[in-house]
Amino acid sequence: MNATSRRRMSEQAAETAVVGACRMLRLPTIRGKFPDLAEQAAREQMSYLAFLAELLLAECDDRARRRSERRIKAAAFPRQKSLGEFDFDANPNIHAAVVHTLATCEWVKKGQPLCLIGDSGTGKSHLLIALGTEAAMAGFRVKYTLATKLVNELVEAADEKQLTKTIARYGRVDLLCIDELGYMELDKHGAELLFQVLTEREEKNSVAIASNEAFGGWTKTFTDPRLCTAIVDRLTFNGTIIETGTDSYRLAQSRAKAEQAAMT
Repeated sequence: MNATSRRRMSEQAAETAVVGACRMLRLPTIRGKFPDLAEQAAREQMSYLAFLAELLLAECDDRARRRSERRIKAAAFPRQKSLGEFDFDANPNIHAAVVHTLATCEWVKKGQPLCLIGDSGTGKSHLLIALGTEAAMAGFRVKYTLATKLVNELVEAADEKQLTKTIARYGRVDLLCIDELGYMELDKHGAELLFQVLTEREEKNSVAIASNEAFGGWTKTFTDPRLCTAIVDRLTFNGTIIETGTDSYRLAQSRAKAEQAAMT
């Protein structure tokens, strides 16, 4: 056997050893990428240390991506929305600088609330989901729910003697996103249960809500005035309030498309 054959066999043995070690150590990214990175290292005459760094950074980046994807999936967003897709020009009521500051997630880190108030089609849910996604990508545990769905779950948990456990579960996430708050009237029992969730999270973990009603109209949802005042207090203390306005940019976009289609 000549020297070339011995070298080739040695490389094959080394590759087999790397694959086996990666499986044992659970390093799937290195296992998949090391042949290409090895070729690149040889081509660019990288040092052993630089080659090792490339392998490890690739594994770390891929693990971070997978963790982010798991957190986004666990949040149970109904659809994908991003800040990059949001048209700030279509709604001048929403200041891009404020939203981009929120995207740093410092408010989530501090356990502060966020209220998005405005009519349908003004971007509330888009921003709620997009900012929740940013928080999940930043490493925070996030949960999205509709207000009515949350209250129904709490009522069922109370009936099944599981209320404490359910409230604790909602209390543990770093950011609770409650959408469509104010669309339906809640009875006193349902409102009290929702208040318990907010109290559990107060000044510890963040709550972000989207509502089509200004605070003055929340008595339609929370019919007990004192309870309504207490809930508003929980959701606004040390928080950020963004009023998205009354003009639906979705409706404006639909009209513009219809007019353009009629002209062609």
